[in-house]
Amino acid sequence: MNHPAAGRVSTPTPPRPRRARPSQVLGELLLTFGVLLLLFVFYEAYWTNLDAGRRQDRAEEALARQWEVERVNPRQNLNPEMGEAFARLHIPTFGSDFHFAILEGTDERDLLAGPGHYVETQLPGQVGNFAVAGHRVGKGAPFNDLGNLQVCDAVVIETRNSWETYRILPIAGTSSERAEQAGDCFSPEQARSLTQGSYSGVQGRHITLPGDIGVLSPVPGQDMTLTEDLGGILTLTTCHPRFSNEQRMIVHAMLVDSTPKEASGDARPAALEKN
Repeated sequence: MNHPAAGRVSTPTPPRPRRARPSQVLGELLLTFGVLLLLFVFYEAYWTNLDAGRRQDRAEEALARQWEVERVNPRQNLNPEMGEAFARLHIPTFGSDFHFAILEGTDERDLLAGPGHYVETQLPGQVGNFAVAGHRVGKGAPFNDLGNLQVCDAVVIETRNSWETYRILPIAGTSSERAEQAGDCFSPEQARSLTQGSYSGVQGRHITLPGDIGVLSPVPGQDMTLTEDLGGILTLTTCHPRFSNEQRMIVHAMLVDSTPKEASGDARPAALEKN
């Protein structure tokens, strides 16, 4: 007897698709976000450092070639061209191998290769404010440890013709504290200017907003015109806090010594040998 159903394979009812739970969706989103964040950190902290290192090497090579040319044929126009490396930054507190070629300009392209000079400010060793910007994280991070500088630490700017030695200004607020700190590395005249004179309100390190252009003034924080009776100031600026562009860390230093290279011969300034 034949049965109509004999030999047939019954087709199972397909399972209903399972809906993803909100917690599963959230977990997957967080996992994706975490992977993207890790890739971003890798790019910022590793890959951009490699690229910036290559750019800085080229800037250093160009600087050495330019100085050799100028040694034989000094140029009349001392103002550097945009994007040109024209000086070298040394911070002995960070080690004898810490040095960066400084480029003219603070556009992102300039800062990818190293610290950049604010074009509206003075040049190294001049009366007024020589101001330099630099990245703190990634892109070579020349100013990563800027917050570790202390009062009287040296910052030496090397040009083709001279060594310009600056010292970090007092960070303490009161007049008596500033006087005590200033006495360790500044002349009596400079110490008085830091406690009672034009620079009494200039801090060695502070945090401000990106729009605070007063830090670039001849006397930082004051609306003063450039006059010959002012001293030489160095200003270093970088982002704050790390991985953020919301604020700026500002470091100010005062020129304490200017030594022509012809006078020193091959000798480096004492500040580079002993901070």
